[in-house]
Amino acid sequence: MKKFLIIPFALLLMKAGNAQSAKAFFVEAGGPGLASFNFDTRFSGKEGGIGGRIGVGGFNIDGEGAVFVPLTINYIVSKDKANYFEIGAGATLVPSSSAVEPGPFKNTSGHLNFGYRYQPEKGGLFFRATINPIFGQTFFWPYYGGLSIGYKF
Repeated sequence: MKKFLIIPFALLLMKAGNAQSAKAFFVEAGGPGLASFNFDTRFSGKEGGIGGRIGVGGFNIDGEGAVFVPLTINYIVSKDKANYFEIGAGATLVPSSSAVEPGPFKNTSGHLNFGYRYQPEKGGLFFRATINPIFGQTFFWPYYGGLSIGYKF
């Protein structure tokens, strides 16, 4: 089932990435991927507006770990085309073959994004700081967040 979510979302991002829209690659500490590499793009030819993000991350401690695939639909808005407010929602998929036993990291979870994004109009350094409430079947972490740095082109 998770493959049926990842493949269409990745295709949608690639199609959106072909337009002359804002695109960014970044690494994130914290956030829905815990420690992840990500691609973000807008779904139109604009710098702001609706877009999406896909990533891959996870952790491994003493042979125990998990792989996370964060999928997010987000909306960004700005008055100066460099400093943005970001809001979004999505799911973090956990392939069952990589999940740790037991704990909250073994199942797919949902997440929200609220934060600041520095994304210069002509490209360059990309920075994000977000609050990411994360929730699953048996847990809710309202005060979780992430920091991201990368390159916008």
